[in-house]
Amino acid sequence: MSDQQSIQISIADRYYPLKVSLQDEEKIRAAVKIINDKVDLYRKRFTNRDIQDALSITLLQFVIRLIEAEQREESSRIVEEIQNISNLLDEYISVNLS
Repeated sequence: MSDQQSIQISIADRYYPLKVSLQDEEKIRAAVKIINDKVDLYRKRFTNRDIQDALSITLLQFVIRLIEAEQREESSRIVEEIQNISNLLDEYISVNLS
């Protein structure tokens, strides 16, 4: 028994059939709503532009957010590594220099 199902989504007035797992459907539909809301915002803001421009700006905004999230994650890993090194140094000093 497959947990795949066929759904149809609409992004910027274009329809796409997808086969998705049951557990992914909710995430996909939420993502579609976020994308469409952002595209609609840019379509209203820039009425003299076509939908391709709204899609491009939406994509740019999401990729910027992705890069920022990746940088925060990398910064967190660096801070964690520095803390680990600091703990090792503290332990070494307390054992060898006390």
